[in-house]
Amino acid sequence: MVGVNGSGKTTTTGKLAAMWKAQGKRPVLAACDTFRAAACEQLKIWGERTDCPVIASQHGADPASVAFDACSAAVARGHDIVLIDTAGRQHTAVGLMNELEKIQRVIGRACPGAPHHCWLVVDGSTGTNALQQAREFSKYVPLNGLCLTKLDGTSKGGVVVAIHDELKLPIRYIGLGEGVDDLQPFDCDLFAQALFSDENLG
Repeated sequence: MVGVNGSGKTTTTGKLAAMWKAQGKRPVLAACDTFRAAACEQLKIWGERTDCPVIASQHGADPASVAFDACSAAVARGHDIVLIDTAGRQHTAVGLMNELEKIQRVIGRACPGAPHHCWLVVDGSTGTNALQQAREFSKYVPLNGLCLTKLDGTSKGGVVVAIHDELKLPIRYIGLGEGVDDLQPFDCDLFAQALFSDENLG
């Protein structure tokens, strides 16, 4: 899970864990946001809520090392999904974007073929700047999906249409609130209806 600061990566990660756990999967959460003070604790709360293990390290640790440990542990213990919650970063911060490339390389050593998915989390209220975010993130990591968050307010998230049109990224899930069940698979017809109506997706 990648994206800029405040886009909702950690919350989306937790919701995905809950959804897949309910489907009989065995997710592992990797707390690779080692810079934001509350990020690890927030993910641990989601781990407790969903009864999923969380692999974490101390504040300021190398995120790639945490990701490697999580993937190695998942393989060793027979888990089938690793959700990697990365730190928010502005798409203009080259050093931090290079860090994502490092995470990508490292987890491929622990689990051949990983990352199998790399999803950009986009705040539905961001507007056209989200398209530039998607362009820049796609230069560093192999994006193959979008998660659109914070559609429980007045935001309609129409910018994802432009992102999909230019980068051909499928919209995987939309977030409609803070609750554990407030994540829905993307429905094109429902989204189009909401986009052109006076009502939001809730």
